Amino acid sequence: MKIGIIAHLKYPISKPFQGGLEAFTYDICQRLLARGHDVLLYACAASDPILNVRPILSEQDHNPIVSSEFTSRELCMEFVATHHAYVELMQQIDNDELDIIFNNSLNYVPIMMAALVSAPMVTVLHTPPIFELKNAIRQEQSYKKIKYISVSATNADNWKAYAPDCGVIPNGVDLEHWKYYPENNKEYVMWFGRIHPDKGLHLAIQAVKLAGKKMKIAGAISDEFYYREHIVPLFDESIEFVGHCDHNMLNELIGNAELSLITPCWEEPFGLVVAESLACGTPVAGIARGALPTLVCEKTGCLSMGNDIEDLAEKILLAAKLNRKDCRDRAEKYLDVEIMTDRYEELFEQLVENTNSVKLTSSEN
Repeated sequence: MKIGIIAHLKYPISKPFQGGLEAFTYDICQRLLARGHDVLLYACAASDPILNVRPILSEQDHNPIVSSEFTSRELCMEFVATHHAYVELMQQIDNDELDIIFNNSLNYVPIMMAALVSAPMVTVLHTPPIFELKNAIRQEQSYKKIKYISVSATNADNWKAYAPDCGVIPNGVDLEHWKYYPENNKEYVMWFGRIHPDKGLHLAIQAVKLAGKKMKIAGAISDEFYYREHIVPLFDESIEFVGHCDHNMLNELIGNAELSLITPCWEEPFGLVVAESLACGTPVAGIARGALPTLVCEKTGCLSMGNDIEDLAEKILLAAKLNRKDCRDRAEKYLDVEIMTDRYEELFEQLVENTNSVKLTSSEN
């Protein structure tokens, strides 16, 4: 198949990843290429060239906002650059003679323009319902040109009013690439991910201190204002910020930790950090929001039911006692990237076959 993957333009699709969506796009693109498909990745110019990138946003135009203290002019410039990139893509995408379009953009333009292109489209809902996508999906329903997929049953249920036929394909991680640590060698709690208010690092630090544990933090600063005003004042000798790590360093940090602490402050649709932690054999403590309660079980995670710091501290102490083999087993059974790729590949083949059958019937008539 010839597959066109439309990426999110907030960050390049390259390592080290800014977040889970970039990792997902990289992994699925790489695996589809390895399986012999002809793949084009429509993404930022700075994305990894091994992914057969077709740049749709230049490095000059790529200037993501990294502070919640942004100006209206900065927001407008980012919006206009992204809007134009997707409009131009959708106007020209038929020239690439794709069999299917795999949309991971989080943007309304590919959805609104899907009816104007020849290839069928699969759109993955990587977020809870947001304003731009809700309106676009509601309007698109009359055309039925798009098959919607969510990364978790929890998120599919949240989208039910807008995409009632939304399917579910859970995300996965490369289990061969994430080394399993049957024993942790250090006594610390690991927190990793984008440093942004949505991820709740401020709650995590307070809970770790209350639990009397040491903590390591890894990740890119996605919101400089939040980091400067709400995170830095919490630092002391028990907290170590190691920055944005490459894969090998992150794997070692997670694998040697007693547990990973995952603290979503929004209805997180999946949370790839959960899969990565379990793949390393590292149990999870966290806040039961979004899909997190469906990704762990009582053998692999301990979750607080709210933003109660004392309760979260207790869950940290409990999670540290969980069996690491159970964590790896859960990752292998439910969170394998090859299983994820199999399901997308089967879906693409089915949609292409259906589209070709309709074209054949139309030509005969």
